[in-house]
Amino acid sequence: MAELRVLCWNIFHGRDAPPDPRLFTLRSRVWRVTERNATHVQVNRPLFAEFAAMIADARWSVCLLQECPPVWAAPLAKRCEADFQVVLTSRNQLAPARRRLARWNPDLIASGEGGSNVTLVRRPWTIAERRSELLNPFPRRGLRERRRMGLALIASGAAEVLVADLHATAGDESQAERDVRHGAEQAVAMSRGRPLLFGGDFNLRPSHSPVFAELQRRFGLASPTAPDAIDHLLVRGLRVVASPQRWPAERRELPAGPGRHLRLSDHAPLEAVFET
Repeated sequence: MAELRVLCWNIFHGRDAPPDPRLFTLRSRVWRVTERNATHVQVNRPLFAEFAAMIADARWSVCLLQECPPVWAAPLAKRCEADFQVVLTSRNQLAPARRRLARWNPDLIASGEGGSNVTLVRRPWTIAERRSELLNPFPRRGLRERRRMGLALIASGAAEVLVADLHATAGDESQAERDVRHGAEQAVAMSRGRPLLFGGDFNLRPSHSPVFAELQRRFGLASPTAPDAIDHLLVRGLRVVASPQRWPAERRELPAGPGRHLRLSDHAPLEAVFET
């Protein structure tokens, strides 16, 4: 029996997301001015060090990231002392130019920076095999919005688990359902009866989408995080020790001056513990 402690986080292209949307001003986006209110700041600068420290300090053996700047993958894995898989998603054409603009002004380019799903794996688990699956080769918004799912077979001693890291299409529920359904089919097929962890940002809420009941009925994948959640860790063939729970907002905040905080990402990290 082996423990699998999992962290899942959409890191918002490495940007901050204060709770007050009025801090996202035009002058901040264009001129990179730091905005403040009584409790939070909004910055427009690279935040690799802040994200890397928070991820590295968290307890996990497997970490699933979405909307991760591709250039972050290797240094983040090094900071976490982890093996890694990176799978490019969304907008990644003209990558060198996008990276330069993202370093200069992260909020101006936003999701146009490009993105990836990154799977990090810490010892005693290691990555034994890597694959990716194209989820929607011809979506409505064109090839720039292609989505790929990362598939990593991880091992610890005799234990093996297939880990699928998925970020489904945003803003189109029917397409997101197709992404998740297709991803689950491919992950189940590749698992070949092994335990399966199927997680990420599904952009679907169980309170609105029937796809979760379908995945449980067809594949035994359970259980979604919460009725209003869009980030999920579904499993089959694993015993749930601690069910998926979202971090409280303050846990992803850092001090940013007297009485103020910097809140990382517009998503809360999700964590759970399983056993093989």
